[in-house]
Amino acid sequence: MAVQGEEAKRYITAEELRKRNTASDLWICIQGKVYDVTSWVEDHPGGDLPLLSLAGQDATNAFVAYHPASAWAHLGRFFVGHLADYRVSAASSDYRRLVAEFSKSGLFDQKGLVAPLTICSILVLLVAAVSGVLLSESALVHALCGGMMGFLWIQTGWMGHDSGHYRIVGHPRLNRLAQIVAGNCLAGVSIAWWKRNHNAHHIACNSLDFDPDLQHMPFFAVSSKLFASMKSYFYERKMNFDAVARFLVSYQHWTFYPVMCFARINLFAQSILLLLSAKKVPNRWQEILGVAVFWIWYPLLVSCLPNWGERVMFVVASFAVTGIQHVQFCLNHFSSSVYVGPPQGNDWFEKQTMGTLDISCSPWMDWFHGGLQFQVAHHLFPRLPRCHLRKVSPFVRELCKKHKLPYNIATFWEANAMTIRTLRAAALRARDFENPVPKNLVWEAVNTHG
Repeated sequence: MAVQGEEAKRYITAEELRKRNTASDLWICIQGKVYDVTSWVEDHPGGDLPLLSLAGQDATNAFVAYHPASAWAHLGRFFVGHLADYRVSAASSDYRRLVAEFSKSGLFDQKGLVAPLTICSILVLLVAAVSGVLLSESALVHALCGGMMGFLWIQTGWMGHDSGHYRIVGHPRLNRLAQIVAGNCLAGVSIAWWKRNHNAHHIACNSLDFDPDLQHMPFFAVSSKLFASMKSYFYERKMNFDAVARFLVSYQHWTFYPVMCFARINLFAQSILLLLSAKKVPNRWQEILGVAVFWIWYPLLVSCLPNWGERVMFVVASFAVTGIQHVQFCLNHFSSSVYVGPPQGNDWFEKQTMGTLDISCSPWMDWFHGGLQFQVAHHLFPRLPRCHLRKVSPFVRELCKKHKLPYNIATFWEANAMTIRTLRAAALRARDFENPVPKNLVWEAVNTHG
């Protein structure tokens, strides 16, 4: 039971807080105050997963990272008491102070010209691709148009990513419209699915059983710990490491890039599965209508090509070019530190820095990476418009240095090499795990020299 302190205050022990960790009885602590958010789980704009992942814990760091100052006013109705012996680590204290400083300086509200420029690039690519298909008879032009469609999807991906973290335009309805048009209508990816997936990833960064961005069985396993067939708390199913998974994982360092060329298919499938599921999906019919628009215009455009050879070429070019972005998504986390279990509020800041990798590049290449090149800063300040990430990155580096935390950074090519090394290490472990995959002459020839 709770410990009664001063007459005007109710004190709650850390042990009691830890017990309130289910959807039907969910408490969290923010800045030493305990809140019963059980009734808020279903209506939480960020979805139920962030609350469930941090249930029964101090969620202050995640709260200040994701919520503007106006959100504090809504906490009062959930207040139940004060956490006894509440303590804050030096790293978390400095982090929260940095968030407050950025907020006071107005960085979270200064969005720059990224959104207008991205919208213009999307329109130019769309008009050029459609015009090339309809007005040209050249197979080469049609192939180039497929590539432009891929670049269009990359830009809609950056736009959907940004609009999911903060308002890229002033009014919430316009922001919602931008999400639906860019994600659902033009790219065929449900923004509701993306937000659910991405919020879970940010909260539980690089947790093998809680972070969906590391759960790619049977195709990929970034750690041999996944060979234990652990449960995915995001997908609510067991990630079986069976004979098929062992075979595919054994060659994952060879199949990584080919699979990434067609990773878009998984996004399409996951979007449709969520929209047709029994899970609560905000504005479900908007989402379904938006995805339906994509599956009308894109196949119709492909059908305008003169023969099946050019149609296949157009689709493959679209998917392959977009594969660049899917590779980028993987580089930031595949080779970084991983762990098993739910995220912990008291080391949330530390886990974010340990599980991410920055990509070093010149400012003129920022358009190519879409903000992912400053992944550490983005994970610590997800509401920060990407035009400011390069500016705040030195502060993050200094904070990591002060608290002896890793600040991982590599060039784009080095990050690719690190990712392949990670996949290869797990692949070799998979071959020797209990019952190794039978080795044939091809295997021996390819792996004789490692």
